[in-house]
Amino acid sequence: MPISVTRAFLDTNILIYIYSVDEPDKRKQAITQMNSYYRIVSTQILSEFCSVSIRKLMQPNVIEESLSLIRRKNKISIVTLNTIKKGIYIQSKYNFTYYDSLIIASALETECDFLITEDLQNGQLFEEKLTIFNILV
Repeated sequence: MPISVTRAFLDTNILIYIYSVDEPDKRKQAITQMNSYYRIVSTQILSEFCSVSIRKLMQPNVIEESLSLIRRKNKISIVTLNTIKKGIYIQSKYNFTYYDSLIIASALETECDFLITEDLQNGQLFEEKLTIFNILV
């Protein structure tokens, strides 16, 4: 009998908080959540993580080391044309921003149970499969 594993998709802000020294409470909550699930991040999330890290003046070698660690500790999903199409569908159905919709599409595509974020409504259910877990609640 296969063992069921709870899968969680991590939003960019969760990765940012893990490396943050400015917000220790959010950092602690993000680390706790990361350690509770089988974790997945998409190439979109990695790109957003890099963008924010650069804006926060993180050194390039530190960003590269962070990406290597994220890759070792999480499954990486690739945003494909099908993911983009599903993101457009979700955006039109739920009226979210396109980028939030693309994250939801990636989480659904990778069969995640939860999307861990701080940007969406806690407990919201998508496609009867994906539940939002807002770390600020």
